[in-house]
Amino acid sequence: MASTETRTTTEEAGSVEAGLDALESSVAGRPPLRQTLREKVLPPVVAIAVVVVIWQGLITLKIVDDPSKLPSPGAVWAEVRDAWLKGTLLGYIWTSVSRGLLGFALALLIGTPLGLLVARVKFVRAAIGPTLSGLQSLPSVAWVPPAVIWLGLQPSMMYAVILLGAVPSIANGLVSGVDQVPPLFLRAGRTLGATGLRGTWHIVMPAALPGYVAGLKQGWAFSWRSLMAAEIIVQAPDLGVGLGQLLEVARTNSSMAQVFLAILLILFVGIAIDLLIFSPLERWVLRSRGLLVKS
Repeated sequence: MASTETRTTTEEAGSVEAGLDALESSVAGRPPLRQTLREKVLPPVVAIAVVVVIWQGLITLKIVDDPSKLPSPGAVWAEVRDAWLKGTLLGYIWTSVSRGLLGFALALLIGTPLGLLVARVKFVRAAIGPTLSGLQSLPSVAWVPPAVIWLGLQPSMMYAVILLGAVPSIANGLVSGVDQVPPLFLRAGRTLGATGLRGTWHIVMPAALPGYVAGLKQGWAFSWRSLMAAEIIVQAPDLGVGLGQLLEVARTNSSMAQVFLAILLILFVGIAIDLLIFSPLERWVLRSRGLLVKS
């Protein structure tokens, strides 16, 4: 009888282990290319096609028959082709993207230690924590006039606006992530000798990673919006022509086709950065914690 019960228990343990192995293999395995195209690529393509059809329908059915208010998709595509043939299209995009990514990197270097300081030191949190929250809610465009007065019409003015818009979001995201770290993790780390900077690097930062990544995504959104506000308001030969300047030039020339081109490029860059950088990073963080499991 005892041997039978032992054998049954062993079989049950083996079945549980096999089930866990199967679960791990199902999570770690990559979906086939056809499934990825069907689930990830096809839906946005269909959505874009529907928007273009509705857009063209408004023109064809004369619901909006004033090209100065709503240009046709063909007119916008002609602007894209013209900018490409002139060799200026990639220049517009690169000018803004390079500024945005460099400004975001600087904001990351400043916002991360600032967030850790606010999260871990009670006096610092009481002193500047509310100010960080207030700065996060302040419109980015409000920083453009003082940045111009302080730094003049120089590229550094653009980076100052990006920093003032993105640093509070990154810092607050990290503070939120640290606040959600279970106290048991901190006590276990101290027991194992992980204190001070070692505890911050090996215990606090990995545990706070989901909130930190959310703060990074929001920080990039603030960076991009801050940069566009600065480029729209401030124009100078030394600043080059980015997407914001392109939008303002199109408005000055009353070219709605070029306005739509600038808007679509700004939207495209924002979506592309999210899909190429932040979405994979977020999926990696969730998958490493067992929070992203295929059904």
